[in-house]
Amino acid sequence: MAPDTLGNIVFIEANGQRLETLIAGKGGSKLAVLLHGFPESHHSWRFQIPLLVKLGYEVWAPNLRGYGQSSKPPHMRDYAIEQLMEDVAQLMDQASNGRPVTLIAHDWGAIIAWAFAASNLRPLARLVILNVPHPARLAEGLRTWRQLKKSWYVFFFQLPWLPEKLLAAGGARAIGRAFSALALDQTNFGPEVLQVYRDNALIPGALSSMISYYRAAAQTAGMANFTRDHVAPITVPTLMIWGEEDLALGVELTDGYDGLVQDFTLHRLKGVGHWVQQEAPEAVNAHLEAWLAA
Repeated sequence: MAPDTLGNIVFIEANGQRLETLIAGKGGSKLAVLLHGFPESHHSWRFQIPLLVKLGYEVWAPNLRGYGQSSKPPHMRDYAIEQLMEDVAQLMDQASNGRPVTLIAHDWGAIIAWAFAASNLRPLARLVILNVPHPARLAEGLRTWRQLKKSWYVFFFQLPWLPEKLLAAGGARAIGRAFSALALDQTNFGPEVLQVYRDNALIPGALSSMISYYRAAAQTAGMANFTRDHVAPITVPTLMIWGEEDLALGVELTDGYDGLVQDFTLHRLKGVGHWVQQEAPEAVNAHLEAWLAA
């Protein structure tokens, strides 16, 4: 167990993987599991973890498989949605001890969280989603030219080896630029923060693992189980917080949740981009605290 300014770093064995996990608020009466996105890590939750601890939660924030010092299995199929959900399920089994579980997730972590809740893989008390639509709405969005243009990088990532080479160039300079390009307010993305993400991307095998999420989503069948015709409505109370200036995902993807989520609360933040919980932590935390308290 290694110390971190927010908690302790523990390596948890789950689904055959070794997941580097930040644990804070040990002994809290409730559990919050936080899932980060691409190309982030549990560091992306640095503004939310203290709030959740204050609210009485024990927080588990893993680096997902492929990220940080977590396992990096070598095959594209290792990153299929079924494997990613099972990682979370087995992590949760070790964390919950009968406590109610709130799942909070952003970007790729949110895709996993949507699928997890739709599959009823484990009981959840609450679901919080940041700037990623339900997979059914994403599939519908990708039928439009507007969203296809925004999602150009998903198709680029299907190429072999070239995405890894370009993202690694110059000490993973492009990873740092991903934040500066998509954040309207860069106050919380100083050089020391960008270096965390750049360093993680340069760990041997990390970039191939991170990009394999996109390859597996496109090339394996699992995501087809979460289209509107195949998925049952999510019954868990669900909060979505969305930065309206997201350049990767259109704000129209926050509409159309009838039949997908029964208890759905949406807060859209003007003038905020894709990295919503890092770019606008005060607004995100205010909505999060009010909703959790209610």
